[in-house]
Amino acid sequence: MEKVPQLRSAVAGLDEISENEKSGFINLVSRYLSGEAEQIEWSKIKTPTDEVVVPYDKLAPVPEASAETKKLLDKLVVLKLNGGLGTTMGCTGPKSVIEVRDGLTFLDLIVIQIENLNKKYGCKVPLLLMNSFNTHDDTLKIVQKYENSNIEIHTFNQSQYPRLVVDDFSPLPCKGNKGKDGWYPPGHGDVFPALMNSGKLEKLLSQGKEYVFVANSDNLGAVVDLIVTPKTLADVKGGTLISYEGKVQLLEIAQVPDEHVNEFKSIEKFKIFNTNNLWVNLKAIKRLVEADALKMEIIPNPKEVDGIKVLQLETAAGAAIRFFDNAIGINVPRSRFLPVKATSDLLLVQSDLYTLSDGFVVRNKARKNPENPVIELGPEFKKVGNFLSRFKSIPSIIELDSLKVAGDVWFGSGVILKGKVTIEAKSGKLEIPNKAVIANKVVNDPKDI
Repeated sequence: MEKVPQLRSAVAGLDEISENEKSGFINLVSRYLSGEAEQIEWSKIKTPTDEVVVPYDKLAPVPEASAETKKLLDKLVVLKLNGGLGTTMGCTGPKSVIEVRDGLTFLDLIVIQIENLNKKYGCKVPLLLMNSFNTHDDTLKIVQKYENSNIEIHTFNQSQYPRLVVDDFSPLPCKGNKGKDGWYPPGHGDVFPALMNSGKLEKLLSQGKEYVFVANSDNLGAVVDLIVTPKTLADVKGGTLISYEGKVQLLEIAQVPDEHVNEFKSIEKFKIFNTNNLWVNLKAIKRLVEADALKMEIIPNPKEVDGIKVLQLETAAGAAIRFFDNAIGINVPRSRFLPVKATSDLLLVQSDLYTLSDGFVVRNKARKNPENPVIELGPEFKKVGNFLSRFKSIPSIIELDSLKVAGDVWFGSGVILKGKVTIEAKSGKLEIPNKAVIANKVVNDPKDI
């Protein structure tokens, strides 16, 4: 712990961040150095019961009288986590401005959904966007386009913490790296103190708001509905809810001992995973933040910046569940989890597997299989621009089970894919002709179609 006084004195000289951020950072590092990031005791883990993770269909229905529903909705705030960049998909700026379908972005769809809700019930549900220093400036410009909508939009920033140099535990900006690379947003667990520090929490409470629905901006299934989901093989790295020492808590893969990682990924033992859809009482957030009681598990995230090994200490919002009295998980249908993390997900939501209705992405009833197809696209498709240029139109995948595409492959329009399909360009360019129907085939050459 002798590192802490030196770090405190170095951080005191960082004028780019507030006193709240400085103390929050020192607090996090102190907890980390005291061993709070230690892995969990595997033998103490128990599967949660239906009392702790309640089946979705056991929830009480919304009151049928719209006046009652309006009363409930007027106490609600929708908060979207908007700190992520679209860099992994080859885009600049906030991820929420990537076009998802019919020329509409994630943010457009979120605004349309809340607008329709407000219109239907005559309520005033506001939208809060938690940005990071990476997305703040761009988001302020983007939200101007919604000035004439019937929805109040507020933005605030999550904390900005300095990356730690592994060698001597000093802040990277003190080494001369004053640019954005010297800093990081400390995970979405920061949503609770950031809401308080920004003054937004106090303002919402003074307006009579009582509940906040927190969700990732890229989860198209996270809509206000009048939050864990059954796990599939695509979700094996997602956090799961467990019973641990008598309390429900979130278990993330970073906390799992190496020898138990395969067991953690098992969909037999851990049948649910965390969608990061959270419904939280605003007064409880205020009480816990003021008492400094939200000591979520620390997730160490090692990185490298210009050849220097650095460490980011992060927390996850869902991990706060164990600090809230009477907290429960809800085992929701798969439809409430439709994230777009890669272009393979974009292919799903842009295909005939889904339609768009009032800002909601709705699954096509013609699809008989309850699971979505497993899609694996090669590096040629990784960036959104490249992905879009390689499809004249998105293929029909209603009857598709799995698709693997590798190499220099280009799709014509009106292509139909069924069953298990592998398309691999072994040598040079492989063009799939217009209106081709490929069912249960391995295609390496036009002759294979």
